[in-house]
Amino acid sequence: MKVKRAMHKGAMWISPETPLLEIAKTMEEHDIGALPVGENDRLVGMVTDRDIVCRGVASGGDLSKMKARDVMTKGITYCREEHEIHEALDLMQKHKIRRLPVINASKRMVGILSLGDVSHATTQELTFEMMKAVSGHH
Repeated sequence: MKVKRAMHKGAMWISPETPLLEIAKTMEEHDIGALPVGENDRLVGMVTDRDIVCRGVASGGDLSKMKARDVMTKGITYCREEHEIHEALDLMQKHKIRRLPVINASKRMVGILSLGDVSHATTQELTFEMMKAVSGHH
């Protein structure tokens, strides 16, 4: 199965200058746990709900002044929409990540593949193995 059949289409992204409180509100509004960060028409990182807690709240900084750049995980792992699902799962397992931005042939982000998407598109056995693989300690 191709990634484009399993992914969540129409994913949004944010700027590195997006205020942390705005990011948290967006995550709550859309019931999502991660937002890709883009700058100069390129993906440069990812902000997860865990990043907000571990790098934002736990740092003791002023959350009202923090931006995506302050908490994001730099660099980004992605896959292409035409890849087979097993290729994307290999990347998720290798990097121990639960969400993978998906780009098209024009290098435009067209979606996100999450473990939830995988669970709906594949077998229970594969879903269980993936959960185990990406949930291990880094």
